Amino acid sequence: MLQYTLGRVEAKVENRYPADFNIGSAEFDDWNSVVLTDISFVPHQQDTLFRTDSVYAAISVRSIFAGRIVFKRLEVDNTYLTAVKDENGSNFSFLLKKEEVPGKKDAAPPADSTAEERNYGALLNRVIETAFKNVPDQVDFNNLNASYVSTNRTINMAMPYLRINDGQIASQLSVQTDSLENNMRVFGTIDPKAYRIAGRLYAYDDMGVRIPYIKKKLDAAVTFDTVRFSLDSKQFRNEKLTIRGSAMVNNLTLNHPMLSGEDDINVRESELDYVVTLGPNLYVVDSLTEVRVNRAKANFYASYEKVDTTKIIDLMVKTEQMPANDFFQSLPTGLFENLEGIQAQGWLQYDMKFHVNMDSLNQLVFNSDLDASEDFEIKEWGNTNIEKINRSFVHTVYEYGKPVRTFTVGPSNPFYSPISEISPYLRNAILSAEDAGFYSHNGFHEEAFRQAIIKNLKEGEFARGGSTISMQLVKNVFLSRKKTVARKVEEAIIVWLIENEDLVSKNRLFEVYLNIIEWGPNVYGAKDASRFYFGKQPSELNLAEAIFLTSIIPSPKRYRSSFDSYGNLRSYKGGYYRLIGGIMRRRGLISQEEYENLTPNVSLYGRARDLIVTAQDTTAVEEDTTRFELETIDLLEF
Repeated sequence: MLQYTLGRVEAKVENRYPADFNIGSAEFDDWNSVVLTDISFVPHQQDTLFRTDSVYAAISVRSIFAGRIVFKRLEVDNTYLTAVKDENGSNFSFLLKKEEVPGKKDAAPPADSTAEERNYGALLNRVIETAFKNVPDQVDFNNLNASYVSTNRTINMAMPYLRINDGQIASQLSVQTDSLENNMRVFGTIDPKAYRIAGRLYAYDDMGVRIPYIKKKLDAAVTFDTVRFSLDSKQFRNEKLTIRGSAMVNNLTLNHPMLSGEDDINVRESELDYVVTLGPNLYVVDSLTEVRVNRAKANFYASYEKVDTTKIIDLMVKTEQMPANDFFQSLPTGLFENLEGIQAQGWLQYDMKFHVNMDSLNQLVFNSDLDASEDFEIKEWGNTNIEKINRSFVHTVYEYGKPVRTFTVGPSNPFYSPISEISPYLRNAILSAEDAGFYSHNGFHEEAFRQAIIKNLKEGEFARGGSTISMQLVKNVFLSRKKTVARKVEEAIIVWLIENEDLVSKNRLFEVYLNIIEWGPNVYGAKDASRFYFGKQPSELNLAEAIFLTSIIPSPKRYRSSFDSYGNLRSYKGGYYRLIGGIMRRRGLISQEEYENLTPNVSLYGRARDLIVTAQDTTAVEEDTTRFELETIDLLEF
């Protein structure tokens, strides 16, 4: 019966794959124990893919009569799995090809597929059940090795031992990926009947566990000391799989340019209790999912559903009231440099909701609220005193991470202008274009941000930011110019602190903004800009000049594109003038007469004229020609 069963296994494997599957010998050690030796799996005309010296197995006799083998105890010695890929092909690619059923081209799709796409819930459920049903009660692997060798990559894995005994798991593992080596130990428990597994993986050297190829593939680096993970339960019902479990990472270090630029992000402890559901066209992270970063906890919900051709996305983040000090102390180091070290009292609570139907983008929902208790207060600033903008301070302008100019924002700087000495035309034009609700909102314009998300989704790229003047000011004074996720979050927290705690008056925020924003080549602040373009003081600017200066705030380095070679504003500027002028008229900031007389026409008298006007002065040429002609006539008459 044993030889018959093994023969069926060999025949089944060789009929399915272009390879030879061989078992050197097989015999009973006792009435339910089998010893198999010299097992190999050799693809045709390729290197050996798998071989092992011996397998000692205590098997279920009942499974033999059922035509399959279920191991009760499994001991394996000296196993080698070797995958090779070179210019002649590979010895494993045939395993990845889709299996064809002869004579059944129109066969029904597998149970884990739908007419449109694969049901990953059904697929994962099948993988889990197959894996757990084949776990022996006792496992003793010695010298298990696996390797992958290609023309540009080498991976070697060595497992000196793997033990499973009465549900207890222990192993040691070394993985070398090119020049990167990880040395790890694994301990855990498993209950196959209940589909439960839990484990702990940690480095047993001082290097930590480093994830390979992340740098090459994603330009990122990930390192950690310990990972704990568990699958606590699974339920498959109505073609949907729901799994519950947890994961925890200690001393996690991340580095990615989009997250924090060049700085490492360090998280002492992070934990996830998850409830995830997968089904046909459905992916849900249940609201019972809780994320913890150090001491800060939040419930997280995410859903992606596809109904016919419609895609619906939902996100929710919610925290209970937490001590404010726990919140600031839990922020990962290296992520928010200005906020590190803050000491606070009181309570904070955060709630965010996002919903979008990709077929109805204009109905997008976005709400974000950070609430503080009445006794919330910053007791001590950390790396940066946010209140420094209430007095004179030194400001450094950076470009591409390098300082390009440093100046004082205050009366000691001759180019500094108090807000009262800046033309109302310029102040009102900027407010109309950049942030009409500046004096009424709390630092955030939720509708503007919602519209920015809609526009970005429609265009498929980051085309609009939705920033308020408060946000622009914080970005320029406290943050780097690098567009990272961390910078946007830090920007929002600092703005919230300034506005929620009334740390700085609106007039002072606007005054600082007007004195530091860029307006051209090494031109910063309203006075510098007024002199550079028009050779006058900022209090003397007229309406047309104010609207021009407003127009170049989004792209100050492209100031030349606004003019032709004679120094005249290009015709396309007319639309912008009508737009901003119309807003100012409707808000009562200019009169009807001023609006009707408004034209996109300014005269360059400052240093900008020498950089912008490149055409020859035809008037001077004509005058010189006329003078020459008159002198010639006089000479002839003489």
